[in-house]
Amino acid sequence: MPQAIDSGVALTWIERIAGDRRERTRDEVAIEEPLEIRVDGRALAVTMRTPGQDEELAVGFLLGEGLIGSALDVGQVGPAEELEANVVDVATRNGLRRDPFDERRFHMTSSCGICGKGALEQVRAEAPSSPAERPRLRATEVLQLPARARAAQKAFDRTGAIHATGLFAADGRLLALREDVGRHNAMDKAIGALLLSDEPSALAGAVACLSGRIGFELVQKAVMAGLGAIVAVGAPTSLAVALAEEHGLLMCGFVREGSFNVYVGADRLAVE
Repeated sequence: MPQAIDSGVALTWIERIAGDRRERTRDEVAIEEPLEIRVDGRALAVTMRTPGQDEELAVGFLLGEGLIGSALDVGQVGPAEELEANVVDVATRNGLRRDPFDERRFHMTSSCGICGKGALEQVRAEAPSSPAERPRLRATEVLQLPARARAAQKAFDRTGAIHATGLFAADGRLLALREDVGRHNAMDKAIGALLLSDEPSALAGAVACLSGRIGFELVQKAVMAGLGAIVAVGAPTSLAVALAEEHGLLMCGFVREGSFNVYVGADRLAVE
């Protein structure tokens, strides 16, 4: 049984095989545990995540689902009870923007977010208006972002089994980076970190740099948070491209080894 050594990493026994040699030793693995998100005392969602930054994850999730509109909607967030593990409760100031409890039960795995969810119409109805001015990026800046995000990934160095989302200002300044076994959780944590910070307005027009592919749910979260661009080392899905086109989100994929693809928003990219 893996034994936790800190909030996000555990030790487990392994057999390491190299040619005709085998060695019994210990290795570090990323922790994956369930988190129940409650709102005003009512259970709303369960997600599999890497423990840590649970408050950020919860408010980032609520923003991405259109259940809150800004940090002003959050009164307090923290563990539900002092001795109750893996539960976080968000106390709102005036309730959620809509009542989600009769719509569906949110259940998320670490791999897919809310799978099979017909959310296009919901995003269209609830996404904030696209800003008239979208940030422009230089190709050289896009190429640098994955390496800069990778340099801040501490848990990946130890486990090799964890995703990351870095949020950058248009000038390249790193605003927040969060890691999690779930790529959607990593984005929720990063967005939640800014939402709960002293400069939540930095979300507007920020650039998200992803450690993997660009799925629909990640574009949904970016749109709902008012981000300006998504940059990733992997490729987007067709639905992710469609949603980015609809909301004017600059999207760059396969950013590696000096080149990348621009899927949406090429007019906002300066090539020097």
